[in-house]
This record gives sequence, structure tokens and C-alpha cells, in this order.
Amino acid sequence: METVLRALAIYFALLALTRISGRRTLSQITVFDFVLVLLIAETSQNALVGDDGSITNALVLVATLVITDVFLSYAKSHAHWIALIIDGTPTVLMRHGILETAAMLRARVSVEDILQSARTQHGLMRLEEISYAVLETSGNISIVPQPKEQ
Repeated sequence: METVLRALAIYFALLALTRISGRRTLSQITVFDFVLVLLIAETSQNALVGDDGSITNALVLVATLVITDVFLSYAKSHAHWIALIIDGTPTVLMRHGILETAAMLRARVSVEDILQSARTQHGLMRLEEISYAVLETSGNISIVPQPKEQ
């Protein structure tokens, strides 16, 4: 039973830390982020297994983590408030062509991040060509171009 409790504690602690770190962290992983993930995994592994390195303990840990993940996915699809807590809500970074600088600071998103998404999605090169930019819960930035003049 201690193994299951350890697994649940680590799972929810890492979930909370990931949520606090922000959506952009998961969207664009850098070499630094990858190294950090490896270090977190190694550190968490020690907390998970404790003194018991047996195969049985490992299988109990994996099963606990998978079942918890499946349960949370199911819970998110049936209870909107759980999805809000775990995933958050989209953040408007640009509205009607005007940058929302406070939202950008909170989300740690730069103008260059918005322009990169604009280039990738629509081939837009300037901020004036963007009507809306939204940081989605996945960490991606969605771009809505300014309407074309007819």
C-alpha cells in the first residue's frame, strides 16, 4: 500500500509543478527542458521505489500511475471543473490586433513567439496582420489573421 501512496503523491506533485511551470514549457521543449525532465525522472524514481527495487514494486508503481492517468482523463471528460484545474483555460495574448502585455507576461510568451506561430500557421510576417493570438491549453499559440480587405 505504501508503494501506491508514494506513486500517487509523486504523480500529483509532478502534475502540480508542471501546471505551475506553464503551458509553454510543454509545448516547446528545449535541450535544457529535456535535461530537467531527465533529472526530475531520476529524482522521482528514488522517491517512488524507496528501498524496494523489485519487479513487483515496479509493476505496482507503473500500474498505479497508468490507472491514475486514465482515471484523470475520464474525470476531465465528465467534469468540466476538473479539466479547468488540470489543464487551465486558453489565454488571449492579442485581441483585435492589440497585444495583451499583462497576459503575455503571466504566460511568459514573447512577441517573437507570437510572430513565429503567425509565420508557421499563416505565413504572416507582421503583428499588424494578426487579429487574435491565443495561448491554448496545449501550449500552442493559435493565430487568427486580420480579415482581408475586399
